[in-house]
Amino acid sequence: MDVEVRMLTWLMFVFIGFLSGIIGGMGIGGGAVLIPALTLFAKTEQHISQSINLIYFIPTAIIALIIHIKNRKVDFKIALPIILSGVIGAVIGSAVAVNFSSNLLKKMFAFFLLIMGIYEMFRKTNTQ
Repeated sequence: MDVEVRMLTWLMFVFIGFLSGIIGGMGIGGGAVLIPALTLFAKTEQHISQSINLIYFIPTAIIALIIHIKNRKVDFKIALPIILSGVIGAVIGSAVAVNFSSNLLKKMFAFFLLIMGIYEMFRKTNTQ
């Protein structure tokens, strides 16, 4: 691979990471950008994209969490049971996901994004 192609690939990864970081920092979920971008533009398999997303999530979540805690935007009484049950769900989900084909995971992720998008379009919000 020549230097120009490697540089363009690196710049693409930087742009994908930057955009995902902005979205993730807002609490929307950087994986909604990161996973499709990696599978579409970097041509990674769904398993790889999701694994990269999990590694990417740790430092970006820590930074976002520090800022949200500093601004008193975290309700720990609500967060604690969600965290504990989420850890259990993550163990089960990752154990199940490694047995699925990349194609099936991609379809499941796309369906999830579609359902969440439709929900967000039609849910009623309080304006404050």
